Amino acid sequence: MSETAEAPGPVTIVETPIHLDYKFTPGVAQSRFLRALERGEITGQRCPKCQKVYVPPRGACSMCGVATDEEVKLSGKGTITTFCVTQIPSPGLVPPYVTAWIRLDGSDITSMFLIQECDPAEVRLGMRVEAVWVEESELVPDLGNIKYFRPIDEPDAEYETYKDYV
Repeated sequence: MSETAEAPGPVTIVETPIHLDYKFTPGVAQSRFLRALERGEITGQRCPKCQKVYVPPRGACSMCGVATDEEVKLSGKGTITTFCVTQIPSPGLVPPYVTAWIRLDGSDITSMFLIQECDPAEVRLGMRVEAVWVEESELVPDLGNIKYFRPIDEPDAEYETYKDYV
């Protein structure tokens, strides 16, 4: 660019077509988890030593190093422990949109999901939410069966119940 030419405006978004093929082979614990999702259920596994429930299950407790094989069915409700309001467009999402770390009831791990069906300004720590699933005919063994989480008509969780997950 010559010294006399004006600089173009700011770059606001760049679309780059990228395709990544990969194969994932789930183990026994993850296969059970994916089959449960295919039935419209969320399951975890409990450590027999420390009693922590892992979702998704890993087959072993990362703290105790022992096998986990006790299946635990979860309700699909949870508590927002942290969240982010994003102002940048993303494919399929119009800003502002919210992603949040949710501690599912009965679980000892948080997972990230979209929060929808509410104004982003209303999302808060401790907010109670529930999973919104794809139609039953669309269920496959995939975490994408949960489209997003939405607020439910329950009081916010007490800070003490999720403070270790913030």
